[in-house]
Amino acid sequence: MILKQGQNIKYRPFAFTEHGILMLANVLRSERAIATSIHIIRVFNRMREALLQQQDILARLEALRQRADGHDVDIAAILRALRQLTERPAQARKAIGFKPGKA
Repeated sequence: MILKQGQNIKYRPFAFTEHGILMLANVLRSERAIATSIHIIRVFNRMREALLQQQDILARLEALRQRADGHDVDIAAILRALRQLTERPAQARKAIGFKPGKA
C-alpha cells in the first residue's frame, strides 16, 4: 500500500536511518544524545564504506566469472578430443599395403 504525502503510517519503523538519528540529536539536544548520535552516524558511515568495498569485490568476482564461463566449454572440448585419441577403435581396421605370403 502506498501512502499519500501527509498520511500517517500504520506501523512504526523498526530501525532508524542516518538522517533520523541526526534529527533525533537535534530534538534532544543533550550532550549524551549528541555524542551518541555522532557515534551512530560514524557507524553508518563505516557500514556504507564496507558495503561499497563489498560491491567492488563482487563486481570483480562477476568479471572473473564472465571471463571464465567460456573456459568450461573449451576444457570439455579438449577432454573429449583427448579421450578420442586414447580410445581404441571399436572395429578392427583393414590392413593396408603389401602382405607377404599372399599373391
